[in-house]
Amino acid sequence: MHRTIADQTEAELGGRGSVLVRQRRDHVDLDHLLERCAATDGDEQLGVLNRIYRLVFSHAFAEEAVLWPALRRSVPDGEALTLRVEQEHQEINDLVTRLERARPGDPGREALLGEVVDLLRRDVRDEEDLLLPRLQEHLDPAALRRLGRSWELVRRIAPTRPHPVVSRRPPGNVLSALPLSLVDRSRDALDGVGRRWPRPLGGAASATSAALAEVAGAIERLPGMRRGERPATRRGDDAVAG
Repeated sequence: MHRTIADQTEAELGGRGSVLVRQRRDHVDLDHLLERCAATDGDEQLGVLNRIYRLVFSHAFAEEAVLWPALRRSVPDGEALTLRVEQEHQEINDLVTRLERARPGDPGREALLGEVVDLLRRDVRDEEDLLLPRLQEHLDPAALRRLGRSWELVRRIAPTRPHPVVSRRPPGNVLSALPLSLVDRSRDALDGVGRRWPRPLGGAASATSAALAEVAGAIERLPGMRRGERPATRRGDDAVAG
């Protein structure tokens, strides 16, 4: 039985810069945001969801680009372990893509949001109770801190929106990082203007964000963006259409 990282001290996890400490810190922030999301509605909830997306998708991208490859190299059953979480990440991408198309008050939106929240919490538990303790067993504190620096660097430049078609593994996800991050972070800013400002400025910002969403969809389908994908997480155009 592996000891969860949830109840270990910072020193036990390898020190402040350890990737385990950084991961757990993001998980705590996510929990607070999910609680706030449940207590809000309307435009305020959309703002909280936008913060959740920025945290969740940059965090997951850094895992898939840096952390899970390290786990596959270090842990004998790392392939099966990481594939399990990649499947959860793919499902989160699919669900959030659907949720972004819905508006507050739409039929079925609350049930869809509940699915997203439940899956996010399950993903955290799988990481803290299963994957990260296994990584801890095979890497010393210095290696965990080096991995933490790489993870943090990638997280700061990672996409912040769901991208169901892009590969969950290198090299496809690495190739897609810069263009999708530029589009996503522009959309984050535009959506903030759209929520805070009345028309015509707010309406123009929201319309521009919607246009950039189409650009992101086109980038996802460029040659090379799906390279490295496993069949269990592969999505075709039909799976994310409409």
